[in-house]
Amino acid sequence: MGRVTERRKVLRIRDGAVSTRPDTLVAEEPLEIRLNGKPLAITMRTPGDDFALAAGFLVSEGVLATASELQNIVYCAGATADGGNTYNVVDVKTAPGVALPDVSLERNVYTSSSCGLCGKASLDAVRTTARWPIADTPPLRVAPELLASLPDRLREAQRVFDRTGGLHAAALFDEAGRLLDSREDVGRHNAVDKLVGRALQNDALPLSRTILMVSGRASFELAQKAVMAGIPVLAAVSAPSSLAVDLAAETGLTLVGFLRGSSMNVYAGEDRIALAEAAARG
Repeated sequence: MGRVTERRKVLRIRDGAVSTRPDTLVAEEPLEIRLNGKPLAITMRTPGDDFALAAGFLVSEGVLATASELQNIVYCAGATADGGNTYNVVDVKTAPGVALPDVSLERNVYTSSSCGLCGKASLDAVRTTARWPIADTPPLRVAPELLASLPDRLREAQRVFDRTGGLHAAALFDEAGRLLDSREDVGRHNAVDKLVGRALQNDALPLSRTILMVSGRASFELAQKAVMAGIPVLAAVSAPSSLAVDLAAETGLTLVGFLRGSSMNVYAGEDRIALAEAAARG
């Protein structure tokens, strides 16, 4: 739709010199997600991959888990008073027989792009609704050197960030460190939803042999989304929250924070980190 970025006039001051110039900004618009015609949630997002975002959001809510459970996703025509389409309202139709969320999940409230559904879910709710317990057979093992290479690979995939400097990113890598998919959005949780939603549409869930790398911090919600998609390893360039660490410890998620250069902190799930090999080389 050509709405990922917008141009605005700015006053630029550099070393005392003043000038005006156009600047490229990341676009931010609301997206209302409806479920079988009923409003469910509103999130602020960067337009693009809206259907994947909606599908991924419903994976994290425990509504969808396989492509067969999704009938279709459409933009809602007549979203404006004059009958026009804003492309800011999507309706997700589930297949017959798919259980709908109970009333406690139906909130029709504003969801910020920075923190997502803060406070909605509890550790117990995630543990009881996750379709795929995070257990590897055989176990996934990841070398510290491989993890250390992921931030640069994520940065290389941030095409819109290069033009705006205002986007979060999330990427999926396989256990050999190969990039599988990457998405950008003004909200880090939206970027993850877009990844998971595309995987759902491709009938690729659970993502049990992948590593999720995110820019910024690792919040509870990002850990929740990883668990709900069956992702065993979540790595972030910044700090995790205490609740994210608690969730990782309870579900078996490997949670890595402060992943910068060759340094990192492993907060949970250290059994997946190839520490013996690293120590032998050290």
